[in-house]
Amino acid sequence: MESIKEIYKIGYGPSSSHTMGPRKASEIFLAKHPECHKFEVTLYGSLAATGKGHLTDYAVQSVLSQQGEVKINWQPEIFLPYHPNGMTLKSFDENGKETDSWTVYSIGGGSLSEGSGEINKVSARYTMRNMSEIKQWCERTGKSYWEYVKECEDEDLWDYLAEVWKVMREAVKRGLENEGVLPGPLNLRRKAGTYYIKARGYKQSLQSRGLVFAYALAVSEENAGGGRIVTAPTCGSCGVVPAVLYHLQETREFSDSRIIRALATAGLVGNIAKHNASISGAEVGCQGEVGVACAMASAAANQLFGGSPAQIEYAAEMGLEHHLGMTCDPVCGMVQIPCIERNAYAAARALDANLYSSFTDGMHRVSFDKVVQVMKETGNDLPSVYKETSQGGLAKDFEQM
Repeated sequence: MESIKEIYKIGYGPSSSHTMGPRKASEIFLAKHPECHKFEVTLYGSLAATGKGHLTDYAVQSVLSQQGEVKINWQPEIFLPYHPNGMTLKSFDENGKETDSWTVYSIGGGSLSEGSGEINKVSARYTMRNMSEIKQWCERTGKSYWEYVKECEDEDLWDYLAEVWKVMREAVKRGLENEGVLPGPLNLRRKAGTYYIKARGYKQSLQSRGLVFAYALAVSEENAGGGRIVTAPTCGSCGVVPAVLYHLQETREFSDSRIIRALATAGLVGNIAKHNASISGAEVGCQGEVGVACAMASAAANQLFGGSPAQIEYAAEMGLEHHLGMTCDPVCGMVQIPCIERNAYAAARALDANLYSSFTDGMHRVSFDKVVQVMKETGNDLPSVYKETSQGGLAKDFEQM
């Protein structure tokens, strides 16, 4: 497994697979062809089906149009064999002759692949690749998951996670202050600020849940508006982890150093899911995005409250298990409905998973690794209309932009 920096990528929304990935691919292609002044980009499958709602065309054009004319072709009915998010970039000389063609896949979390492994993939950091093995190491050494991360990563990880936490906090605060309507045809109003104000008026038992909702909405709405966020593990699920950690720091006064260690554990959980299954909604549905985010937040919260390695693993298992089978069905291809609301519910569910696990001794029958395996199998069995094509589920019968 690679560095958990690949789970936490700082960038701009609304989609890691549909915005960050295509933008990166365009930058790579442009750097290879500084002499060309005409480009043609064909988007396939899920990338084409929901690309306009996710601003894929804007991401591509913002890069390539700096140098010349850009034509974009949409092929939502054609799914290339390696991954649903395929794209082909072509360059042309001044006489209109094609000079190069490159097919690449946006595989989730802003990562790219040519079909035979991730492009610019960092070297493997982790010798153990499943939670059960790492949990046994923790029990044998007396250390926690974040300490395993520390042994595998370079020292600069902690400065990077400090920046990640800073960006997450800033996204929460901006989202609570911003008002108005989110971009796109749905005319969806921002709700985070209203939820925050209402939550502050309730007694403690209801206030806590309302504030978590508000924080998750704040980050998710910032993402939907193209704001600066952190993938955790994706843009579409970026509100869950910061909502839980921001809430716990505000109410329980956990130090930044403890929060950063919790982020390390959460990143490890996300890394295991990415390595052994997928975090791409186009590949396995929303279970790979919001479900994995919930598992990450559940583990982080349980660690903060002093959970044992077994309890932390159990919290993560519940966070993912109870999202199994969740479809990715964005209305109008936009990361707004039902995505934003799902972030809020997943944040609350993460706190519930933490609480439930803390009442146990950590012993349970279904392991986190088993749930990751089932998530992958379930994702493979899901029809493509339920995997970020905006053709089925809640998105059915809504016009595409």
